[in-house]
Amino acid sequence: MHDDRRLTEERLDRFTREFLNGAVYARSAPVTVSAWAAPGEPVPFAEAVAQEYAPITPGTPWGAPWSTLWLHVTGAPPADWTEADGALELRVELGFTGGPGFNAEGLAYRADGTVVKGISPFNAYVPVEPGEPIDLYIEAAANPDLGGDFVSPTHLGDRETAGDGPLYRLGTIDLALRDRTVWELQQDVWTLNGLMHELPFDLPRRHEVLRALERMLDAVDPHDVAGTAAAGRAALASALASPAYGSAHRITAVGHAHIDSAWLWPVRETARKCARTFANVVDLMDRDPSFRFACSSAQQFAWVRDRYPDLFGRIKDHVAAGRFVPVGGMWVEADTNMPGGEAMARQFVAGKRFFLQEFGIDTPEAWLPDSFGYSAAMPQIVAAAGSRYFLTQKLSWNQTNRMPHSTFLWEGIDGTALFTHFPPVDKYNSDLSGADLARAQKNYREQGAGTRSLVPFGWGDGGGGPTREMLAAAARTASLEGSPTVEVASPAEFFDAAAAELPTPPRWVGELYLEFHRGTYTSQAKTKQGNRRSEHLLREAELWAATAAVRAGFTYPAEELEEIWHLVLLQQFHDILPGSSIAWVHKDAERNYAAVAKRLERIIAAALEALADPGPARTVSSSSGGTLVFNAAPHSRDGVPAMGAAVIAAAGSVSPTATDQGFRLDNGVISAKIDARGLLVSLVDAATGREAMAAPGNLLQLHRDIPNHWEAWDIDAFYRRDVTDLVDADSVAVDGEAVVVRRSFGDSTITQRISLRSGSPALDIACDIDWHERQKLLKLTFPFAVHADRSAAETQFGHVFRPTHTNTSWDAAKFEICAHRWVHVGEPDYGVAVANDSTYGHDITRLTADSHAETAGASGTATPGASGTATPGASGTVVRLSLLRAPRYPDPETDQGGHRLAVSVRPNATIGDAVEEGYRRNLAPRTATGATAVAPLISVDHPGVVVEAVKLAEDGSGDVVVRLYESRGTRASATVHAEFEHEAVVRTDLLERPIADPEPAGEMRITLRPFRLVTLRFQR
Repeated sequence: MHDDRRLTEERLDRFTREFLNGAVYARSAPVTVSAWAAPGEPVPFAEAVAQEYAPITPGTPWGAPWSTLWLHVTGAPPADWTEADGALELRVELGFTGGPGFNAEGLAYRADGTVVKGISPFNAYVPVEPGEPIDLYIEAAANPDLGGDFVSPTHLGDRETAGDGPLYRLGTIDLALRDRTVWELQQDVWTLNGLMHELPFDLPRRHEVLRALERMLDAVDPHDVAGTAAAGRAALASALASPAYGSAHRITAVGHAHIDSAWLWPVRETARKCARTFANVVDLMDRDPSFRFACSSAQQFAWVRDRYPDLFGRIKDHVAAGRFVPVGGMWVEADTNMPGGEAMARQFVAGKRFFLQEFGIDTPEAWLPDSFGYSAAMPQIVAAAGSRYFLTQKLSWNQTNRMPHSTFLWEGIDGTALFTHFPPVDKYNSDLSGADLARAQKNYREQGAGTRSLVPFGWGDGGGGPTREMLAAAARTASLEGSPTVEVASPAEFFDAAAAELPTPPRWVGELYLEFHRGTYTSQAKTKQGNRRSEHLLREAELWAATAAVRAGFTYPAEELEEIWHLVLLQQFHDILPGSSIAWVHKDAERNYAAVAKRLERIIAAALEALADPGPARTVSSSSGGTLVFNAAPHSRDGVPAMGAAVIAAAGSVSPTATDQGFRLDNGVISAKIDARGLLVSLVDAATGREAMAAPGNLLQLHRDIPNHWEAWDIDAFYRRDVTDLVDADSVAVDGEAVVVRRSFGDSTITQRISLRSGSPALDIACDIDWHERQKLLKLTFPFAVHADRSAAETQFGHVFRPTHTNTSWDAAKFEICAHRWVHVGEPDYGVAVANDSTYGHDITRLTADSHAETAGASGTATPGASGTATPGASGTVVRLSLLRAPRYPDPETDQGGHRLAVSVRPNATIGDAVEEGYRRNLAPRTATGATAVAPLISVDHPGVVVEAVKLAEDGSGDVVVRLYESRGTRASATVHAEFEHEAVVRTDLLERPIADPEPAGEMRITLRPFRLVTLRFQR
């Protein structure tokens, strides 16, 4: 029996490969093809068709990397071809060298400029209407295939180094008749063969399917497939008609085409990828009313709207019919680890506003299948945007631990919970094969309680999305014995049904940490620095522009701010901000961030000028002498109120003094000792007199960094076993008010300026690094004399605790973590905070020793290694910041060159102090010429309640919108005072829609649970 089965399967494979597949197209006819190569960047259709085209033949090399070739195809079908003979199609072989999404791609236009359909591997045809002449233009993109092994360097990711040699050879372009019966037989065979291979050998159904396929093979003549295909289908009919078991797993199949907004191609190419895929989707919808397609990322819709208006009009029609379904509600599918709180909120504000304005749709779900882990703040943010569901897929990539749930409640840091689905198919670009459907059923974790899972299907990354073959598979598996049932529907339909059958789902509390791609917290430091700087400039621009609008009649630049936000949000996409894209993408990002900074600085300067010289229109308190200093932070400092301005004398820094072993910085608040090697050997605060250092800090450590896979993405745990402590200094000297330490190592140098401002509770360390290492990781290390079993790290609108130990595999997997502006480690009555201006990657471990003696203190004898150990006499907690990496793929020049990074260390710090230090580190005060103080628009009387944003309302009403949150993880009651005339104040969601009745003007009392996010709208 086994040999009989094997022989039948081998026979089927050969029949399919050599006879069936080749018989789908019965007849062909030539067409005339001419070409024009665009000389540079892509051009619009109208410009392309005005050019002079020359004949081109199959086999002609074409396509320098990233270039565009326009093809003009004309002709007519033979007069004797009729609709009864088959479906008339133009076959387009661009010379594909691999699979969809990472290859040549094309977009077909009619002669009038309207879009017809995209062209890619496995989807390389254009439907032709019977009786019509052929007059089509094809925009063919020579995108290099950069997939490879994800570790080997490539020069193709940068236009400047990609070269000009052709990548492809043009294949045959012709007219063909698709035999509908043969094609249907092909789909029957594919579905049943796939099912059979997933069924157990001892299950009767497997043998039933095998025998049906055997009867088909006997019925179809390989040399006359077209003439006998109907008989073959009849032989399979009973096997396809057998219905699914009543207990079969139920799959909701959602058409999908995960298109990275940039990755192994530049942003400019993504807009064209969207047009190609969306054109395919609407063409399928025109032919199959049952088809549903889900598409996230408002940015991608906006590109199509602005560049392909006819296609966007067709999309809008299908959206109105409920078939083309906007999902997710975000501007892009962003990284969720690194964007700041307000930026994460604005992803939803921008995305959902776009969907509401363009389509009248309020998306109920967040849709993030591919981001690299999910912040514990996300449930609250999603809910505050008016959504209730969440979908992700990426955690199936975990290296160590398997997620215990497929459908569950995900609870965030403030207690908000979202109904969440983690598709057990373990992919977001399924082809609805038997293998995929069986995997979804096998992996579903809520067996016995639930019955449903979601399967996104379609070729992604510009591969064209769903195909007619996938829709055929869905139709055949709607109810098929041995297979899960398949229904093509929308995500909302799935979520509503899943929530109804799981009224008490299991609960997961805290972040959804991806045990993979941990290097994305560090790769491409300049991209990350640009993001951090842009977020804080946007805070300043909105705050001061709103203040100036209310106080001085300043014109609030709403349209420009929205444009800037959209660009910053785009660059938070999960392959841009994480540093995992080609060089072209990151060069664009750096240019964009520079342009953003210039525009925002102009807005800020204009607003400050208006505030510093308000004219007679307002009455304020005045003082004389000093400089007018503006403080955009949510905490008062140096005599300046939070979010206001005062006339004060600028604070300077203390001068270092020489000691026997180095230098000392002491401002009466803290005292720091720097030894002759430039290491921080003592840090003591005057209030407690306690030593913060367990061993020398400010220690730079260099690791070999060669992950097994995914070079820009991954840091593998074994990196710690190869480390060099950079303790030798070229020089340690005083320069003005700083201790300056210079080191050289490998091909790189670093200069540190260690300084202490007058009255400051924190030591500042500025690092200028000229980095030219390869496959190395640079860490900055601080061993603190605190015994902490967990660390606190800032995330959006709060912080998360993570263990410093490795008790469980879940703990051990978090050997590299993400933090925003600060981390904190401490004992109940004492802690230390480390703040940064652009660093996200950290690792925090226990400093172990051979004894239980007190800390090494200022002696400087205990030096921690990468393993977190120290010499006897030391104990505590080691905080390390990941400053720079040097992966070679996909950008072989990642992080090469100059960098300026800054950190501050604050002893005797509470978490509240850490919050304050994080804002201080990232929001420098500004000065202006003026002698009139500026009262803040908003003040809050509780130090733990932090104002994250002050802006004018999105609808242009002039209302003032304030976003605030509880920052310390405790309950707080606070009074919010508005220092401007208003009629009422109302609580709103993130989109500034009321969620409570208005309250009268005046002071507003609010009570917040830990980390609670609140948006208030002051109606003017």
